[in-house]
Amino acid sequence: MIIAERKPLNEIMDMLKGVSRLLVLGCRGCVAICSAGGDKEVEILASAIRLGCKKQGMGMEIDTDTYIRQCDPEYIEPLKERGRQYDAVLSMACGVGVNFIADLCPGVRVLPGLNTSFYGANLSSGEWKEMCAGCGACVLHLTGGLCPVARCAKRLSNGPCGGSVGGRCEIDPNVSCVWFAIHSKMQQMNRADDLMEIMPIRDWRTAGHGGPRSRRREDLLS
Repeated sequence: MIIAERKPLNEIMDMLKGVSRLLVLGCRGCVAICSAGGDKEVEILASAIRLGCKKQGMGMEIDTDTYIRQCDPEYIEPLKERGRQYDAVLSMACGVGVNFIADLCPGVRVLPGLNTSFYGANLSSGEWKEMCAGCGACVLHLTGGLCPVARCAKRLSNGPCGGSVGGRCEIDPNVSCVWFAIHSKMQQMNRADDLMEIMPIRDWRTAGHGGPRSRRREDLLS
């Protein structure tokens, strides 16, 4: 899922200068699961903004709402008309939601309340780890299901660098070397010899280096 975290309050307050009517809009998708932008977080942020406005002597009318998702047109369609009631919409979704609303409501100021971090897994309560870079050219079938693109600091494709020691990354010893883990996993599956085959040079255009990415499935288009 997409992992995000709330922007610092002082940064948010700076974005809201000159705003008289504000809608703080949450999302019940990924950002709710990682406790960054769901119903609870929307109300907490709205309360913090009200307090900040009081301290700064700012007058601001603040409404709150949370949509099921901000990345699907069917859920954000009401904003096309509703958004005109506000000076700004503070989106507590990932950057996709912010972009989507901005496209839908060209005359409305749409602001990000979160910093979108990465695609990750929930390891335990309050702990997430990046495991996918969304590169568009998955090689997990070659690496035992462990991603060298997201989990190697150097994004190496054919084994660890010379600085990896004892299964730890040379850039940050607190981070495990994914290539050490890949080799161990392949050994456990009796497939270590498969790693002798050199991966081809990656085509990074699928990772967004060729511009914004999109995908169409003709069988699903109406």
